[in-house]
Amino acid sequence: MTTAIAGFDYQRVTVAEGVALNVAVGGSGSPVVLLHGFPQTHLMWRHVAADLAAEHTVICPDLRGYGASDKPAARGEDTYAKRTMAADVVALARALGHDRFALAGHDRGALVAVRAGLDHPDVVTHLASLDVLPTLDMWDVLHGASASVAFHLYLMAQPPGLPEQMIAASADAFFGHFLDAWGGDPAAMPADVRAEYLRASREAVDSIVADYRASAGIDVAHDRADRDAGRRLTMPVTVIQQDWGAALGYDAEAVWRAWAPHLEHRTTTAGHFLAESAPDEVVAALRALLKR
Repeated sequence: MTTAIAGFDYQRVTVAEGVALNVAVGGSGSPVVLLHGFPQTHLMWRHVAADLAAEHTVICPDLRGYGASDKPAARGEDTYAKRTMAADVVALARALGHDRFALAGHDRGALVAVRAGLDHPDVVTHLASLDVLPTLDMWDVLHGASASVAFHLYLMAQPPGLPEQMIAASADAFFGHFLDAWGGDPAAMPADVRAEYLRASREAVDSIVADYRASAGIDVAHDRADRDAGRRLTMPVTVIQQDWGAALGYDAEAVWRAWAPHLEHRTTTAGHFLAESAPDEVVAALRALLKR
């Protein structure tokens, strides 16, 4: 079974009290950190990471609460706040010898990346977001029946107890739904990789729900405070996403430009899991970003 990025070295790095991240590191050169999304692990970057490693030190962690990284119990709403998870990433890079780095995230990982860019602008040199909106805007654009596409956001926003019980009772069906419904080319996610995502998610129900619950509470508060204070992403930013603006009735580029004045915005037809279905497209966009 494919559970590792070929040619990368693996280690566990302590990033906070009682929290260590599983991380794959490969290549040499200026550092690039790649953050995975839901319901996946660092393995989603296997093609992109191998390509970028020809020119860069590529760092691919499992986020806290996911994959083989630690999954602390949510003692409060900040345990899985994106601010906390972003601090994990900064601590991880520093432990590996990098005080500054480029950062790309997909889905949940992109929310962590955006928070890292806002909280640590002197650390994050370049930022890429794949197929997501900033947390505050994500909730703002969901209206009426069209919001049913994001039913999982509302389910996992509920108080602790029922969401975890419901998801754990049919974990493979729940997580598998998103792997199938959001995918592009089925061949881009081989059976063994899909099975690994399901296994990892099945073993992380509580922490995955806690991550999403934070995005309906403390993460919104943090985003709103930044927007009210006029804080923006000061580094070069590239966004690649499906044409959700057309589907849900908003101007996606305008939403992003309000946060990122140095923005390159692109739409893709490669589906949600584009790092797997269109790795060449992602690598080209990241290389262009790193030259800005």
